[in-house]
Amino acid sequence: MRETKVTRQQALELLKKYNKEPFHVLHGLTVEAVMRWYAEEAGRGDEEHFWAMAGLLHDVDFEKYPEEHCKKAPELLAEIGAEPELVHAVVCHGYGLCSDVEPEDEMEKFLFASDELTGLIGAAAKMRPSKSCTDMELSSLKKKFKDKRFAAGCSRDVIRTGAERLGWSLDELLEKTLEAMKASEAAVNKEAADLTGNGK
Repeated sequence: MRETKVTRQQALELLKKYNKEPFHVLHGLTVEAVMRWYAEEAGRGDEEHFWAMAGLLHDVDFEKYPEEHCKKAPELLAEIGAEPELVHAVVCHGYGLCSDVEPEDEMEKFLFASDELTGLIGAAAKMRPSKSCTDMELSSLKKKFKDKRFAAGCSRDVIRTGAERLGWSLDELLEKTLEAMKASEAAVNKEAADLTGNGK
């Protein structure tokens, strides 16, 4: 069983130390929530905290060190005593883009597959009258995915490769990640607003 002694408070403080942009904090919280959901979905609830911390911290170095993304992370994670397994999970999510460390186990494959996709779903949600993904249909998300000009920074190749690594169809990955984000959107948005001073 994969565990970490890193507490959520430690992880949040480290994320906020190196990420001042509200968007990056929101993204970390979103991927954390999606990874919690996937841990339960995969029957790995006993590892939920480990999966969640990998999600929360996966982009810890991105805002301050964009040119060293996934390379600076081990140094930052050492500040909170992150185990080698957690460091590996964080570093490998950028495989093929900014890291040559390959996702190996199930959790790492979920993180690799869902990271870019959460960005795409989040961007699609902002375009909706509701500004939410809770009323988004899979068919609508598929249209956004196929439109290469929409959220062009979200790599479709990585998302497709992520589905393949899980042994899933693209539709299955899109549908499940959308479901995970729907389940957590309200709580994630509230916490992100509170953490970044955008709350009322």
